[in-house]
Amino acid sequence: MCIVRHCKGVDLSLSILHVYRTYFPDPPGGLQEAIRQIALTTSAEGVTNTIFTLSPQPQPTHLLRPEARVVRSRSWMAPASCDMGGIASFKTFAQLASEVDVLHHLFPWPFADVLHAVTRPDKPMVLTYVSDVVRQRWLGAAYAPLMWRTLRQARVIVANSPAYAQTSPVLSHPDIRDKVRIIPLGIEESSYPKEGDDEIFNRLGIKEGEPYFLFIGVLRYYKGLHFLVQAAKALDAKVVIAGSGPEGINSHVLAAKEHVHNVVFAGQVSDAEKVALLKRCRALVLPSHLRSEAYGMVLVEAAMYGRPLISCEIGTGTSYVNAHEETGFVVEPESSTALALAMNTLLNDDALSTQMGEAARKRYDNIFSGSALGRAYTDLFREIAS
Repeated sequence: MCIVRHCKGVDLSLSILHVYRTYFPDPPGGLQEAIRQIALTTSAEGVTNTIFTLSPQPQPTHLLRPEARVVRSRSWMAPASCDMGGIASFKTFAQLASEVDVLHHLFPWPFADVLHAVTRPDKPMVLTYVSDVVRQRWLGAAYAPLMWRTLRQARVIVANSPAYAQTSPVLSHPDIRDKVRIIPLGIEESSYPKEGDDEIFNRLGIKEGEPYFLFIGVLRYYKGLHFLVQAAKALDAKVVIAGSGPEGINSHVLAAKEHVHNVVFAGQVSDAEKVALLKRCRALVLPSHLRSEAYGMVLVEAAMYGRPLISCEIGTGTSYVNAHEETGFVVEPESSTALALAMNTLLNDDALSTQMGEAARKRYDNIFSGSALGRAYTDLFREIAS
């Protein structure tokens, strides 16, 4: 079969259904951004993208966004962050699956396994494996039979970094490891605001030229925010924590209890505010200490803006995006001392900070750019569809 966009004058268009439990415009996170980037960059290669998702407030149910058509059913509950839909979601999923060439699941999402098992679509399936089930061990045990059924049905399983493929007990299992391929998640630079909103600095009380370190993300249990707050005590610079989430209150309480006055809680920021913060930060700090942090898209964002990176060695893709002592520092997890040492090193060495930021941008250009992401996923989808 000819796997090209046009063969003998016939348009071999390709349509993909991306499936994940939540998507924009609901509160943003790294995985939503990963889906957006896959859709944007494959669209540039001629792929038609649809995203099926759940939302607690799904009106309107159909959205047309630059990257894809988004179709939403109601999320009736979300135990252990596993959104679950009703009967309507099965009907909607089945209809959408019948219209496309390839199904692409962001995995795991147990309810999507149920959708697939019940509706039995006759289309080939690709899984992008996001993370092992780390914290909810009871859920993992109950979910295992259904999970393995889905994994065995998939044509290809995409891991986002070599390290995760090697260290995941699931991806390294003999039954499926030959299906695993590596495609790093990336970002199309033009999809971000060209200019940042500098008013954010007035709101946060950050002066022109004042150094600060930056955390951006959903404030979740695995992000290691308590270690970052503790590390700030040993730092003669501000630490900006941007985002919202379940750990927000605990982080505020800890900062007050420990009398940490140089941590600035920015709350949820707009895309333009995020760009402004990324462009001027001394370094991006991702203190995640558990394997639930499988990749860290914010590291790619900071690399795109030429900023040094600080992350923890947890055996996942974070140490692939952030190359130790090249693009920044990879330190031991659960150590406020190690975080503070890395931050102070970059704070006190302008030349090293500049050097690592430039190296981060170069690594972005070579590995994590939008064009690289779009070509890799388009080639895979066309191969599977053929």
